[in-house]
Amino acid sequence: MHKALLDTDILSEIFKGINQRVIVKATAYRAVFGYYTTSVITVMEVVQGWHRRQREDKIQAFLATLATEEVLKLELEDAELAGRIYGDLGRLGQPIGYPDSMIAAIAIRRDLILVTGNLAHYQRIQALGYPLSLDNWRT
Repeated sequence: MHKALLDTDILSEIFKGINQRVIVKATAYRAVFGYYTTSVITVMEVVQGWHRRQREDKIQAFLATLATEEVLKLELEDAELAGRIYGDLGRLGQPIGYPDSMIAAIAIRRDLILVTGNLAHYQRIQALGYPLSLDNWRT
């Protein structure tokens, strides 16, 4: 099993415990690695979602779970690569959000498989020739 970076949608599904396919794959992954790997970008997206709903309790519960997980930071080289990805997609008229560009850059630079249910956006990055590996635990 290869180490993976969990995108926001998959990490949220793990914590909600609704999709059994995701839960089975997440449990198997944790058995091998002992933790999940995500990014500060995902932390931002989750906090933003709960803050918009004024759910401070959910924010605090989420942040508490991160103590046992690996949270990768956005480094200077990641930011540069994310800017290139975002610029390439924008030039081709296929833009995706800044967060997705940053998450992809973190995965690429660390040779991690990006686990996401949002394949359509990330496949645009692959189509440009960036070495992004994808997996979808929903299937």
